[in-house]
Amino acid sequence: MSLDDSLFLGVLSSEIHTAWSSVAGGRLGVGNDSRYNSTRCFQPFPFPTPTEAQQEQIRGIAEQLDAHRKQRQAQHPTLTITDMYNVLEKLRSGEALNAKEQKTHEQGLVSILLQLHQELDAAVAAAYGWPNNLPEEAILERLVALNKERAAEEARGHIRWLRPAYQNPQGAQQADMGIEAKAKTIKATAKEVPAWPKTLSEQAQAVQRALQLHERPATAEDLLHQFKPIAKLQQPQRLQQIDSLLQTLHGLGLLRKTEQDQYVK
Repeated sequence: MSLDDSLFLGVLSSEIHTAWSSVAGGRLGVGNDSRYNSTRCFQPFPFPTPTEAQQEQIRGIAEQLDAHRKQRQAQHPTLTITDMYNVLEKLRSGEALNAKEQKTHEQGLVSILLQLHQELDAAVAAAYGWPNNLPEEAILERLVALNKERAAEEARGHIRWLRPAYQNPQGAQQADMGIEAKAKTIKATAKEVPAWPKTLSEQAQAVQRALQLHERPATAEDLLHQFKPIAKLQQPQRLQQIDSLLQTLHGLGLLRKTEQDQYVK
């Protein structure tokens, strides 16, 4: 999958989003493992409003992080993401590594992985305008306050678009609309056939919206036709992009996959 814009995944990989999702998603099973619930973890999460320079910094680190993990796994096929992150957590806590974990540390170059996450956490914190290395309780307090602030803004008709050039190309600000006016706007938008966005974050949002509007389980090929038509020669590449995004969103817990390899929002 092309990582021409990793801002979206970069923020979701930060300790700030992890702190939010670990509480919002709850726990599950005998092991009390955290679970990622799209309705609770993703949709109400207040994203930062970074400057262009901050966006570029987050993108760059996120791409380095993704490349590092893929490279280590390519060189060591038995190396898993879970093993790498279990060792990373031990490094963070200062616990000693056993022989198996030491091997994972060496194969995965986990110290570099930890360094990249620390750089990403610092960059995302700066995008919020917050100090780095805040305790989890302080992060949650600030996120809850920011979430309430954003909800109040949206109630007044002010929406903070993640990518205004794509989501709000006319630059029109929604003023205090009544329920009927809002319903008409949503209905009209649903009928439009959108163009395929240029950046990864916009593509991820567009795929989720297309799947939601599809109203039934869908494959990448089904969603391909939810966007403006393109030349036949370009369709295989577009299909691969959509399929990769579906897999990524499923991995993040934002979509559900059926036994027939179809996806549901």
